[in-house]
Amino acid sequence: MLKMKFKKLFTFLLVLLMTKIVSQDLKYKLPIIIDADTANEIDDLFAITRALGEDNFELLGITSAQFHTSPYATSNSAMESHEMNKKLIDLIPNYKVPLKKGSSQPLEKINKPKVSEASKFIISQARRLEEGKKLQIVILGSCTNVASALIEAPEIASKLVISYVGFWHNSTLNTYDKNEFNSRNDILATNYLLNFIDLDFRVMSASTSKHLVFDKVRSFKYLSKSNLGNFLKNRWNTYKRWWTVKDPEQNKWIMWDLALIEAIANPDLAKLKSYETPIENVKRNINIYTFIDTLKMKSSFWKHYNRLVE
Repeated sequence: MLKMKFKKLFTFLLVLLMTKIVSQDLKYKLPIIIDADTANEIDDLFAITRALGEDNFELLGITSAQFHTSPYATSNSAMESHEMNKKLIDLIPNYKVPLKKGSSQPLEKINKPKVSEASKFIISQARRLEEGKKLQIVILGSCTNVASALIEAPEIASKLVISYVGFWHNSTLNTYDKNEFNSRNDILATNYLLNFIDLDFRVMSASTSKHLVFDKVRSFKYLSKSNLGNFLKNRWNTYKRWWTVKDPEQNKWIMWDLALIEAIANPDLAKLKSYETPIENVKRNINIYTFIDTLKMKSSFWKHYNRLVE
């Protein structure tokens, strides 16, 4: 009798274990491409670090964006970002992903794409997507590459969810200020996405993401003595902010881009609300993040970072 009970218990536990394994294998992962101006600032590096190895993501690739209005930018800022992406990925060998170079210049005409490796990659990944799935494009810089892909292949729009870090937004009055770094780097491309009817366009506004601030002393304490940690610390120490005279010791840093990655990885840490587009744009609704739980986002980042370097 005891032997029979033990056999039934063993069978039950085995079935339970197999069910769990199968359910984990079948867990839906968001297909994602990150488009980043990584050589500008440091927050892109933290954002990409957070995305690498995230259980909820199927990271298909990282494309490089231009940031030509920066006083530090060369004539090919997209190449700068591409090289920075290479350096970062080389430090995390377990998470190799395709890296594609984007356009070095913004759009010059609204109907003429800036074709690049990045725009072609976005189109190819959208076209090969399984029926019923959506490709998440996360724009951490200018909108050049994504707008170019849509200009060249507008039919892929129905397969895309675009999430963008950009412009200032007053969520109470629903007023917009596009005089913001990412938006200024390609205002034609920004407006193209805003005007694209039926495009799922979500925005982590600068007004919301500015609240995610990392402290240098605390961050450097958490960054382990790994190659990745040393790389991030060195970038923090050597990149000199040109847009502000406040905090000359750079003891605080706004992690604009990380806020968006955390919001996508953990939707419960942010609030997304529907708003009408700016009055100068085609009238339609887009979704804008109005709140982020900064404390939980910080905790989530460091938990993920520790798992990444262990």
